[in-house]
Amino acid sequence: MSPLQKKLRLSDEALVRISEAVAAAEKSTDGEIVVAVAKESSRYSFWELLASVLSALVVFAALLPCAGIARSWFESKMWTVPDWYLVALYGVTVFGLIAAFFQVANVPFIDRIVVPRFVQEDAVSARAFRLFSESGVHNTAHHSGILIYLSLLEKQVRILADSGISARISADLWALISDDIAADMSCKSYESAILNGIEKCGQLLSQYYPAQKSEGDELPNGLILLENAGWA
Repeated sequence: MSPLQKKLRLSDEALVRISEAVAAAEKSTDGEIVVAVAKESSRYSFWELLASVLSALVVFAALLPCAGIARSWFESKMWTVPDWYLVALYGVTVFGLIAAFFQVANVPFIDRIVVPRFVQEDAVSARAFRLFSESGVHNTAHHSGILIYLSLLEKQVRILADSGISARISADLWALISDDIAADMSCKSYESAILNGIEKCGQLLSQYYPAQKSEGDELPNGLILLENAGWA
């Protein structure tokens, strides 16, 4: 069981149920449904480092008035105190704080605070569009694929529809389903959230894009688990 599968509390049986739900939803439509869950949509290293440096600078500024106390402590421990001792102490302290803050900034809760919201939204959209291409959703015979993409760190959902479907179904309807999935995910009932999302997408597709052709399954039905901001 992968780390992301454990985080989602999805057993192997749950993955089978999700795959079966996709197959069932596709029976009454020519649309193809692909579902993916990502741990995060970007690494956000720049913003984590920036927050770490700024935090260390704040501490450094707070320590400046204490320079006399530090020098007095050195003088109490040795006969002479080279000038560079105090500089070295502050330098080691600042770089140590940057390293410590950078580790803390990697915690998802902190990430959501230090990374601007618009940056998160752009990263989720970009990763969803990239997966839309990488997974072949854009390459079905009748351009009838949709991607349900969930990104855990950012707590955001995207539903992308290919041109054959977007010509018939308004983006506002997909947005409503995305909001419903996000609301279910917030309750940490991950399997139910995914299954409900698949069911609602299937109902919408069967209404606006009913089955007329019989190409069969063009895309895999199983849940795609993205452990990092890359492909796997």
